[in-house]
Amino acid sequence: MSFAAVILSWYTWAGLLALPLLVLLNDVKTWSRMPPGPTPLPFVGNKLPKNKPWIQFEEWSKKYGPIFTIWVGRRPTLVISDPEIAVDLMEKRSNKYSSRPRFVVMGEMLGTGSVLVQPYGKAWSMRRKLLHRAMTPAVLKTYKPRQEAESTRLAFQVLQNPANWERAFDRFTASVVFSISYGHRIDSVDAQIIRERLKFMQFMASLNVPGAYKAESFPILKYIPSSIAPWKRDIEEQARAETNANLALIEGVREDIRIGKEKGHAVAPSLAQTLLAVRDEEQIPLPDKDFSFVPASLFGAGSDTTASTMCSAILAFVTHPYSLEIAHAEMDAVIGTERTPTFDDEMNLPYLRALCKEVLRWRPVAVLGGTPHASSEDDVYQGWRIPTGTTILGNSWAINLNEEYYPNPHHFNPARFLDQKDPRYQPELKGVKNHPAKAGHSSFGWGRRICPGADLAANSLFIALSKLIWSFDILPTREYDTFDYTDGFNIRPKPFDCQIRIRSEQHLKTLEKEKVEADKYMEMFPAYQ
Repeated sequence: MSFAAVILSWYTWAGLLALPLLVLLNDVKTWSRMPPGPTPLPFVGNKLPKNKPWIQFEEWSKKYGPIFTIWVGRRPTLVISDPEIAVDLMEKRSNKYSSRPRFVVMGEMLGTGSVLVQPYGKAWSMRRKLLHRAMTPAVLKTYKPRQEAESTRLAFQVLQNPANWERAFDRFTASVVFSISYGHRIDSVDAQIIRERLKFMQFMASLNVPGAYKAESFPILKYIPSSIAPWKRDIEEQARAETNANLALIEGVREDIRIGKEKGHAVAPSLAQTLLAVRDEEQIPLPDKDFSFVPASLFGAGSDTTASTMCSAILAFVTHPYSLEIAHAEMDAVIGTERTPTFDDEMNLPYLRALCKEVLRWRPVAVLGGTPHASSEDDVYQGWRIPTGTTILGNSWAINLNEEYYPNPHHFNPARFLDQKDPRYQPELKGVKNHPAKAGHSSFGWGRRICPGADLAANSLFIALSKLIWSFDILPTREYDTFDYTDGFNIRPKPFDCQIRIRSEQHLKTLEKEKVEADKYMEMFPAYQ
């Protein structure tokens, strides 16, 4: 070998060895300037728990502070455990923190075009504006009659089969959302369309857990052939199935419109019907595949999550029975037994409104603040440097159980959300700090990425719990573990039993009467089989 060849070979090897060293030095520099956290391994990052990571994150916040850094491979993630810091970054600086991190699995590989995972920009803004048309205060008001009717149907379904109350919750929230999205109600949670939708939601939630897929740390893995990567094949099959299902729902609405025109009758109003007309009139350049995910996104925004919150409410009632006793007393004083509560009663039911907030705080469904945010430009916060592309996680579990804001945080007590002038208010529940959100909690997220169905979900939660509390005694049958929850980004209590019984013969007669009226109202929304 010539001398020149030897020198060239030496430089080649030196370059190959120097490259990872330079990358490592750059990573160390970035790491040293960011908020402290558990020490990562070079190129690998931190070892993250696959189950219930929010618990470990809460423990790390006690050691490293309310904002700390973890590493997924070479990608930094800020974990926030204080609501004021969450507001500082994701609301006050929303122009910098409203994007999404790179989702190799859930975004690029699943490839559904969901508004949930899209980075901040024109494509996301177009979809969000379309969805917002269904969520204005004026439009939300038009949904209330069907929410009232469906909540009455819910209470009657629980009356008929109290052991299957969780399935009744899933049917109720699904029917509200599908009547809004597509103009069809759901009479059974066993309907094929609901089984499919729950399957899609559960699968997406499993993709969203930090550390669940190595491809998030090593994106090159997404190019592995599906034939030798069963995990990739599963993702591709789910993507095709969800896309086809969403397109079929849009085609169903088109068919309803066509038949309505032929027979000369009005079609049940729906978001999909409205948006189809808007897309044509305004010539919005959105293909059917992408368009189909706009109305479909309401299911994640206001169905499964609301049902899960209602399950937590039942767990709270059987473990903290005094809260249900106070709610019963308020119902008896304001509503009586000759009718069930409606939205018109909301301002006269302050304890029930506080109870809804306490359920959302006590056991948040989107336990890690929903889908992560990402920084779209370099920033400095409290002296720490936050580089472009940093993932931002609001640990709702740690935030909602922060003793500085919520004394005795694991104790379910709606009184913490009552006005201080209310005689049921308990001053010992007032924290040293006040939560910066007007609602007193941030369980729906922050800033421009706040859950688009937050108000819809809050309305469904209020009216459903109103009807259930008015109707039933809900009693424990055993000891319960209030931490026994499912995994994933959206959590709910694992199945448990309790005793649910009608409160009186008069409550039964009133519920039976109003159920007939509710069924008649919901006839305008044909049922999915």
